[in-house]
Amino acid sequence: MSFESLGLSPALLKALTDQHFTIPTPIQLAAIPAILNKKDVLGIAKTGSGKTAAYVLPLLINLQENLTAKNRHVNVLVLVPTRELAEQVKEVFKSFSHALPHPVKTLAVYGGASINPQMMALQGVNVLVATPGRLLELVESNAVHLSSIETLVLDEADKMLNLGFKEEVDKIIALLPKKRHNILLSATLSNDLRNIHQILLHDPVIIQIDAEEESLDLIKQVAYLVSAEKKGPYLRYLIEHHDMKQVLIFASSIHQVDALVNKLRKNNIDAKAIHSKMSQGSRTESLADFKSGKLRVLVATDLMARGIDISYLPFVINYELPRSPKDYVHRIGRTGRADASGEAISLLTPKELHHFGVIQKKMGKTVDLIDIER
Repeated sequence: MSFESLGLSPALLKALTDQHFTIPTPIQLAAIPAILNKKDVLGIAKTGSGKTAAYVLPLLINLQENLTAKNRHVNVLVLVPTRELAEQVKEVFKSFSHALPHPVKTLAVYGGASINPQMMALQGVNVLVATPGRLLELVESNAVHLSSIETLVLDEADKMLNLGFKEEVDKIIALLPKKRHNILLSATLSNDLRNIHQILLHDPVIIQIDAEEESLDLIKQVAYLVSAEKKGPYLRYLIEHHDMKQVLIFASSIHQVDALVNKLRKNNIDAKAIHSKMSQGSRTESLADFKSGKLRVLVATDLMARGIDISYLPFVINYELPRSPKDYVHRIGRTGRADASGEAISLLTPKELHHFGVIQKKMGKTVDLIDIER
């Protein structure tokens, strides 16, 4: 099927063509008609499957019917877990809304940035993309009112609930009109998500795209068994030996991310960090440099991975394993996208072997393990 068959306007179809969108993804095929019909939707699909456009496109059309909300009374609220995702969603709205006959004003608000410019920018906003904590601050300051919300979107709802945003999300939901359009999107269907969707959604269209296993087929996985003291030197050897021009490295803590970046730089390997303790400007700069290819190595925590969406990323390295097998799949899924192959490398100490066995069992795949001491 094509985008033309989904009921989108000629203006949006032209914008899709201009941006080289050709064939809708499975989540887009299922979600766009349902959202156009103002059905509640629960969409489960992996990151990188086109979930953002799946709700942005139909919501822009629905918004054309009513853009007369009072000032500081937004029409659409999109809740997201991270600043990076907030900016990413905002840009998708902006990239398509310019083609419409009636402009749609979109704003992203989040902590870690000055609140005053955000308060001033809320004048005339139709779509507000927000992290929960900053949104509540703006509500308490009377900078924005939620009583006119027509559509609520929870994007990356699984991660939002896992990260402990539930109490803030509950407060926000209590401020919204009871009659509204609801959309929940997630990479996984957890028990927390089942509970919240039963509360939020009315007779929802449930869309579950099972594609994790397929996506892993494009990823070459290998693990190296290495002592703790040799991890750093071997990481640097791999980067140089494979002549890696663009590699995303995951570490388990902010402290370890910073330590890795410092060590790589001392060994003349161009690297930057991205984590929640950095200023928004620094995070944006690191991500932009990495996406554009100016930066060779980006070292990240799991939380920051939600804003890293690169079509042709050749290498991902797990310097340390994540606690959750799902997070492992999410990490390595940063590569092997858009039908391009990629390589995922894990550096394991003997203490991590048992946990890696659990990850492989959950993933349903066996990864070659090479003992570099032999």
